[in-house]
Amino acid sequence: MVPANGDEQTGRKTRSPEACSNPYLRCAFNGAALTALGVSHSALLAHSPQGCEYLVNAAFAAQECDYMETMTLCTKLCVDEIVHGGEDILARTIREVKELPIAALFVISACGPEIVGDDIAAVCESLQPEMKFRLVPIASPGFRGSQYDGIDIALDTILKTLADGGVKKVPGSICLIAPHANANPTWPADLAWVKQVLMQMNIPVVSTLTYRTPLSDIINSASAETCLVLSHDAGQKAADYFSATYGLDQVCKGIPLPIGMTNTQRWLSALGERFDTLKAADEMVAEGERMVTTTCRRKWPMARFLYRTPAAIVADATIGIPLVRFVTEEMEMTPRFIALYSGNRSVRDLLDGELKSLGLATKIEYGTDVYKTRQGLQEIVPRVVFGSTIERHAADGLGIPYVVEVVKMMRQFRMINREYFGYTGILNLFEAVQNEWTMAWRSKEKRYRAKW
Repeated sequence: MVPANGDEQTGRKTRSPEACSNPYLRCAFNGAALTALGVSHSALLAHSPQGCEYLVNAAFAAQECDYMETMTLCTKLCVDEIVHGGEDILARTIREVKELPIAALFVISACGPEIVGDDIAAVCESLQPEMKFRLVPIASPGFRGSQYDGIDIALDTILKTLADGGVKKVPGSICLIAPHANANPTWPADLAWVKQVLMQMNIPVVSTLTYRTPLSDIINSASAETCLVLSHDAGQKAADYFSATYGLDQVCKGIPLPIGMTNTQRWLSALGERFDTLKAADEMVAEGERMVTTTCRRKWPMARFLYRTPAAIVADATIGIPLVRFVTEEMEMTPRFIALYSGNRSVRDLLDGELKSLGLATKIEYGTDVYKTRQGLQEIVPRVVFGSTIERHAADGLGIPYVVEVVKMMRQFRMINREYFGYTGILNLFEAVQNEWTMAWRSKEKRYRAKW
């Protein structure tokens, strides 16, 4: 038998345990596809080998695209094109679909054509006069970073290519940025909650970048007075661009997203103060907190059995940072280990502020991978882990009884979208904990015969 980290005959190390692939994040190519597929009445052309099209398919599923309405294409580059260049096949593919009834064709390039020097921008520019739709080239090879970098690259390209700075401002309006940079597998429900809140406050939404976004909304996105980033992992660069170029004021900056009682209250209050609708915000807070406490009195969630239980949180920053306060205050557990997929300066500052506010001394791992997560869990041995199906396997053999799957990849919430934001989101998270508590008590070895 070959050792995990050595050669059978010589015993020499052939790889270190740290050198493992990281399944938490896909590459920049996937992030760009995820962003482009959020534009409705458009198509996406992957200038890539056929294998990279898998990432486009994953983005297609994450954006909940309708295969009857959205088309994805691929140049399916082979060895000759990777070695000698694939601009000719790219041009031929674009010409073959020039009769498509779409508003835009997003052309995204993978690692191979970028390394060999394919100029997708030049190809698109030369073919644009022949097309009835807009050609939008996005150079987003996987080696440029993680999917978060790809989201930022795509947003930057889309805004600089399509946004019209000459449009008239819509008073009191807002532009929503990067709701898709979210590890909640049913993140469209979070976006729906945000839009419902804004509607109750009479705040018009000019555009959502990007989820089922018409091209006209992108063109008019600079008409908003403010912008709101719905992720702690990506989208901030787009907000900075809006601010510097079109004077959009960013709201709710520097506070965690609305997961849990306190986070939701201060997030709604920040919106209320900015748009002079504090009364409506206070009413939403009062009604939401009343709904949650009344439901908990009647339903008896299992949180009472987990008081001061040591816990771990493994997630993206978008979900993971606001979960810290939720786990501490609503669940009354003690976060002992926090592992986040990303770790830029804004993420670190936001998490540090939350930990200081809560008086927590916690082991932190930024830019985690499965090996680092496993090491952290092995060192801390929490009783409850908030994470994904990956953590359920990573915790195997460590004596950790509960793994609450709240971020993808996960086996729950497959058909119905469930928000984590807001007050119903609190109950959805309580339910996830309660289900894990119940399932953990099921016998895995013996099935009992009924007595009747």
